[in-house]
Amino acid sequence: MIDWIEGINWTKLLLDIGVIALKLIAIIIIYYIVKFIGKRAIKKVFEKSTKKVTTGRAQTLQALCINIFTYFLLFIVIGIIFELFGLDIKALLAGAGIIGLAIGFGAQGLVSDVVTGFFILLEKQIDVDDYVSVAGIDGVVEEIGLRTTKLRGSDGTVHYIPNRNIGTVSNYSRGNMRALVDISISYNDDIDKAIQVLQDVCNRIREEDDNIVEGPNVIGVQSIESSSVVLRVIGKTKTDTQFDVERKLRKAMKEALDQNGITIS
Repeated sequence: MIDWIEGINWTKLLLDIGVIALKLIAIIIIYYIVKFIGKRAIKKVFEKSTKKVTTGRAQTLQALCINIFTYFLLFIVIGIIFELFGLDIKALLAGAGIIGLAIGFGAQGLVSDVVTGFFILLEKQIDVDDYVSVAGIDGVVEEIGLRTTKLRGSDGTVHYIPNRNIGTVSNYSRGNMRALVDISISYNDDIDKAIQVLQDVCNRIREEDDNIVEGPNVIGVQSIESSSVVLRVIGKTKTDTQFDVERKLRKAMKEALDQNGITIS
């Protein structure tokens, strides 16, 4: 054992290790430089393309291109590192055997993520900044990647959803949206008077809020509950503004009904 250790040319060994370490450092530095330049170039391209497509679509495609570029660059770096250590990637892949089979089964989920993400983008189901509901989670789309889609919930939580888990997509940011408000009043109140009061509020809010596209109008009695009568108000708003309009309507209606002595049940 001692003879074997003494037979080692430590100077050459340390020199070889130093050369490999320097090459690794150089590869990593070049990787980050190329990554930085590539990302900047992609962003510049899409900044110019915002005139031809919507901002959300441009941001979606920009994030996807950066994602693809990063993965591609990473695979190249891994291949160079393998070659640096004298490992033949082709031989490793060909001789992987059982390991390769296991990786193949594990990669099924990854392939499914990529394919699903591709069709989501191709069919323009969602874009960055869209308010959507996917996989049982509501939120604003922040990024659509090859493998995952990133949503930010209303409470600020960021959700990373594997694309293969995205089945039904509900997009609340396409076209005009519906603002709906139900108001319950007492049986003892005059329904016609309540409808008129609410409609006056609707007319005033429509003049004040540019986000309202159509209505809002009181459509009448929606239902009769055990202790109240429910009146429904419906209007159309611009994309992503329906909730703000609904909140404004509820506040103004509550104040108007109180001023007219109408009880909210």
